[in-house]
Amino acid sequence: MRVRRAIAYISDHWRDQPDLEEISADAGLSPTHFQRLFTRWAGISPKEFVQAITLDHARDLLKGSASVLDTAYEVGLSGAGRLHDLFVNHEAMTPGDYKRRGAGLEIAWGYHPSPFGQALIMATERGVAGLAFADDASEEQAIFDDMARRWPAAGYTHAPERTAPYATRIFTPELWSKSDPLKLVLIGTDFEVRVWDALLRLPPGQAITYSDLAAHVCSPAAARAVGSAVGRNPISFVVPCHRVLRKDGGLGGYHWGITRKQAIIGWEAGRLLEQV
Repeated sequence: MRVRRAIAYISDHWRDQPDLEEISADAGLSPTHFQRLFTRWAGISPKEFVQAITLDHARDLLKGSASVLDTAYEVGLSGAGRLHDLFVNHEAMTPGDYKRRGAGLEIAWGYHPSPFGQALIMATERGVAGLAFADDASEEQAIFDDMARRWPAAGYTHAPERTAPYATRIFTPELWSKSDPLKLVLIGTDFEVRVWDALLRLPPGQAITYSDLAAHVCSPAAARAVGSAVGRNPISFVVPCHRVLRKDGGLGGYHWGITRKQAIIGWEAGRLLEQV
């Protein structure tokens, strides 16, 4: 995919501040065509993406070390502009519900376009239960199977008409509102739900290390267990596991790919830039 290649190129060369001509040449497209393609996919221009990566690079996010959630380091902007948060109300399934592996749970699902590829939305009658990403149609069945294995006893209905409104709400920042919050249903173990709840409390545009997240949830010694819970986050992007970084400033892992993690971080930083 040309955009994925471009994001990888920018990630490798952001210190050189490559211009549109350099990036488009590496992607094998004309500057004009590439500009339209990249902006449609990422939601911001290639130049804005370079600026976002520069501002939001992991080592800048963690300059002076990241602290616990309520004092996590601000993205490299000192102005008053803030990223609109994706306001949510969430509830958790009981441990008993989870142990039944989704038995009795009806889940509607559908694929929808997003700034980060095709988004698989899964929803119960109470709200969004899953969000995953696929690069193209050839991956869609495998991505669905990956998500469905989390709740193997649930009933699944392909109903994109029911999941489309959630996709619109999630990927349209103008629709994010405290007065009309997005409803989430967290389905996992008690420990996983506590980790995901802590991530939902992370202020927008801020990052945290695995060890500091562990300290907030239970104990710094539980960083490995917390990392596993972060990796099993079923509602990507909304529950911001992409903001969890290694202590050395590296991006760490991401279930839906490091390139997509970098893209989401850049997209968020681009929204911050718009408000400065």
